[in-house]
Order: sequence, then C-alpha cells, then structure tokens
Amino acid sequence: MKTFLTEDFLLRSAAARELYHGFAAREPIFDYHCHIPPQQIADNYRFRNLQDIWLAGDHYKWRVMRSNGIDEHFITGGAPDYEKFLAFARTVPFAIRNPLYHWTHLELLRGFGIDDLLDESTAPAIWEKANALLGQPDFRAQRLIERSRVAVICTTDDPADDLDSHQRILDEGVLKTRVYPTFRPDRALQVDQPEAFHVWVEKLSASADTDCSSFAGFLSALEKRHARFHEMGARLSDHGLPACPGEFASESEAARIYDAARCGRTADAGASERFAGFMMLFFGRMDARRGWIKQLHLGAQRGNNTRLLRALGPDTGFDSIGDRPQAAGLARYLDALDAEQALPKTIIYNLNPADNYVMGTMIGNFQDGTVPGKIQFGSGWWFLDQKEGMEWQINALSNLGLLSRFVGMLTDSRSFLSYPRHEYFRRVLCNTIGTDVENRELPGDIEWLGGIVRRICYGNAAEYFGLEPGRLE
Repeated sequence: MKTFLTEDFLLRSAAARELYHGFAAREPIFDYHCHIPPQQIADNYRFRNLQDIWLAGDHYKWRVMRSNGIDEHFITGGAPDYEKFLAFARTVPFAIRNPLYHWTHLELLRGFGIDDLLDESTAPAIWEKANALLGQPDFRAQRLIERSRVAVICTTDDPADDLDSHQRILDEGVLKTRVYPTFRPDRALQVDQPEAFHVWVEKLSASADTDCSSFAGFLSALEKRHARFHEMGARLSDHGLPACPGEFASESEAARIYDAARCGRTADAGASERFAGFMMLFFGRMDARRGWIKQLHLGAQRGNNTRLLRALGPDTGFDSIGDRPQAAGLARYLDALDAEQALPKTIIYNLNPADNYVMGTMIGNFQDGTVPGKIQFGSGWWFLDQKEGMEWQINALSNLGLLSRFVGMLTDSRSFLSYPRHEYFRRVLCNTIGTDVENRELPGDIEWLGGIVRRICYGNAAEYFGLEPGRLE
C-alpha cells in the first residue's frame, strides 16, 4: 500500500494549501536547537544501514517498541541491525495516531523517496532500497544536511567539550550549512551527585587549562569556556531544568556547597536549588554580556525507571513530563536578571501543556521594547512536538502574545533524517492560519499572511539569532 502523505497532507482548506505551497514549503531551515553529533558532521559520516541512521539513539522509537512488547535485545541490545529494524517495522502498524507514524513515513518519503507504508511485509524491500542509497555520496552526513536546505545548525555541546569537530568543519570549509556550538552547562549544577560532579569538574579543568580546586577557579574555567565558544561562533546557551530555580545562594554559600561536593558530600535539595540559582545568574550575566540567547528547557522528570536507567544509562527513554510548579521560580529568575539589566534574549520551552498559559503570560512580563519578541515561548518540545502539542503552543502564543514574532520550529533531534519535522510544523502552522481564514476570523489576504508564515518558518529566527547562514543553492 502506498503512503497517505499527499502533497496536501494536514492542509484542510484552500487557504492552508496556498500558504503552505506558496510561502512555507521552500523556506530554508534554521535549526537552532538539535542534538546532531558534530563529529559525524565533521567526519561526513557514512551510515552503515537504515538502523544506524534511523533507530540508533532514538528514544522516541525505543519507547513505542517497548510498548509493543519488543524485547530490549532488539532495541538497545546486541541483536543484529536488520533484526532491530524488523522489530521496529513490526511496531509501526500499531503506532496509528502516534506522531511517530507520521514522522516515520515522512522521513522515508523525503529521505529516500520511499512511499510504501512500513510494516513487516514491506520491511525487506525498504531495507534494501534505503541501504543502497546510503552507500551513495549524496547520503553521507553533510549532503543529507545540504539536500534538506538547512541554513544553520546549532548543536548542543558541553562546556568541557574540546570543540575540535566544530573547528574541523570550519577549517575544511566545504559544508554549505553553517554549524555552531551551543553552551549547555547542566553538569555544572550537579552538586547533588558529587561523584559524577567531581569527574566532570576535572574534565572542565583540563579543557579550560584552569585549576578548579577553588570555587573561584571553577567560575573562571566556565568563563574561559564560554569565551572559547564565543570565538567559535556560538551565540546560544541552553539549560535543561526540572524547574527554574527561584532561590539564589550568595557567592560565599555557593563556594561552601561547591567545596563540600568536591569532597564527596551530597548537597540536599535546598542547597542544590540555591547553588543552581547562583550558577544560573552567573550564566545569565555571561550570556547578556556577550549578546547571547539563552534557552530554558523546563519541565522534564528524568530517569523514572531506576532499574532500566542503571542498566541502559540516561537518555534511553525513561523520562516523562513533570508537574513541578514553574511560575514562581521562573519569575524570580527572570526578574533577578532584569533588575540588573542583564536579562538576555531568552526562549522558554515548556514540557507540561498544563503550563502553556503560564509560559505564554510570563514572557509578556519581560518584553522591554528593545527587541521584537525578546522573550520567546518556544515551540512544542519533546512530548509536545506533535500536531496537537504544536497547535496548543501556537494557540496559547497567539492568544497571549505575538505569533507573528515567533522564531519557529527546531528538530531537537539526534537524527540526520529528522528535518521533515520542520515540514510537519509548517503544515500545522499553515493549516491553523488557513482555518481562521476559512472561518472568516482572519482577512483572506494571502500575501500578507504568507509573509508572516515565511517569517515564522525562517526569517524571524535569522533576525533574532543573528547568525551567518550557510550558502544554500
């Protein structure tokens, strides 16, 4: 059976179709947050097979496979690649109405021109066709990016990373897409995990060539790495937090907490939050001083299944939406930076849809007239980067702020096949606006609305981030 993905997929009105095909479809991609490995870009990696490019590291797929009763041997275990692919193919027909069903077939169609529905019967032919294509130069990592018309990629990088892969990409100068690092210092807050914290601080110390035996040395090392990221073109930071800390240690208290963690003593919940609060103010000031954009990913509850977390490690599919209160801490944090005139451009991503209106109203408190959309309500993230979640975010932002100033979609993905997520978002966006036109809730001025659509798809991000784009054809 051939795919259901017609050219008008998700576009339910004439206005939606005009907006998508006439304005959104050919805009370049500005992928300002992803987890693509920069080493694979620098190496122009050649993927072994469809499992290597499509299933490895993809916890979205792993979760549905477990839900379908697939043994871990065929997910993250030692099964041969083809058997893992077959296990996923057996799962796909059971994934109706899960966004993975849409993404799977969009990625096969856009990536390989395969328009068959994936199931156990079609899997062998799809495996053979995709693998044959992956052996061609056009399907190595760099050409996959270029053929998807990606102007900018911002990877996610630890402060202790050496950034050698980013340097190689710059030195070789052959990739048409511009690739920038993003400063993600989550491990700098982990004083509640002293053993892991100690190992990471030692790595940071070596990377920055700075003695971190004192708290002052630790801060100096982070400052040096932030400066190095800036030299490499970075203009974004990112933080993954259950909730934004609203209590702030003094520098002397933060130093005591740091020293205790370095000696192996675990910080309690209150001390951990106050230490995180001090560090988040420190990071915010650095971002503001260098003109960076800060990203706050809020609301995940991670590592819920301790047995499988111990067996398989983090980021393997055992995280979920959390329900911690978000408003008070976030308000205190943004206000503390704003009071110092040190609040950078900030994007707030929310994982719990119950907090959509909290975030939609919170951003309005800190718009200061200096930059259009200075504080952004970020796109539907993680469990919300699907049709319904995107619509919720678009509607909340529309009702409470300015959708027309929104910086749009990102992949938040580790896969080189994930760029159709931008297409998916664009179709949802155009259908939402097109429905308003059909309902006579917006004027039928397609040129005017098309200009707004184009800006949301690409232009707003290009202006907001100020990063030099690639040389697209």
